[in-house]
Amino acid sequence: MTSTREVKQIFNGMPASDGDGVQLTRIIGSPYLNTLDPFLLFDAFGSDKPQDYIGGFPPHPHRGFETVTYMLAGKMRHQDSAGNSGVIESGGVQWMTAGRGIIHSEMPEQEQGLLAGFQLWVNLPAAHKMNAPQYQEKPRTEIPQENRGNGVSLKVIAGKTRLDTRGIIDNTFVDPIYWDVKLDNSSQFEDAIPSGHNAFVYLIEGSVVIGDSDSVVTAGKIAVLDEGDRVNITAAADSRFLLVAGKPLNEPISRAGPFVMNTRAEINQAFADYQAGTLA
Repeated sequence: MTSTREVKQIFNGMPASDGDGVQLTRIIGSPYLNTLDPFLLFDAFGSDKPQDYIGGFPPHPHRGFETVTYMLAGKMRHQDSAGNSGVIESGGVQWMTAGRGIIHSEMPEQEQGLLAGFQLWVNLPAAHKMNAPQYQEKPRTEIPQENRGNGVSLKVIAGKTRLDTRGIIDNTFVDPIYWDVKLDNSSQFEDAIPSGHNAFVYLIEGSVVIGDSDSVVTAGKIAVLDEGDRVNITAAADSRFLLVAGKPLNEPISRAGPFVMNTRAEINQAFADYQAGTLA
């Protein structure tokens, strides 16, 4: 017997600054919503004012989790301590596994003064926190798309839809879903979400009604979903949103800045390794 996920809570993001003065909205990782296992942080950034983002994210370390960068506008040039480099272009995605450690930089390259996108942090299970770092980086042209008609279309970055479209990202740790969905006014989106996954909807633009609730979720807000095995979302205006879900790890979390481990001792070791130059 199937059950539709309802809205559990709705939160606003919190203005924040990161890197070299990049202005952003912190949606997960704030005092209102600290974590949503396995998701540790979720930031939205977007501005047509270069001073809001041009400083970018100079070299900084990570250990113990994954970062997902999805660009809507502009570009993000990256390079790291393992010798990797590239550019995430508009519509492209990078899923980086920091594993045992990596030092990287992410520097914006504007297009007509505009930069916009998201970064999501996804936890790694204890058994894989010290894996070797790796990247999955895909351009817009490689991300599978569905056009279902009746005003419904989506990009499938991770996970599998009910029409068997499979995302371009491979992740067996949390079996994630990451969909970018567009709905015309009054159109309806339905799909399956694995029971037991934690899930959220972030409204990029427009407004939607989720499940049987009368609550309207508007742009810039995150709706954390209750338990169930499917979603039913109706557009109250032309809308675009991210639907993200993942299997919780249910493990202890110890975090400090760029490091996320299971114990304080492991965090202390990460700082010691970074200071000794042996993190990466």
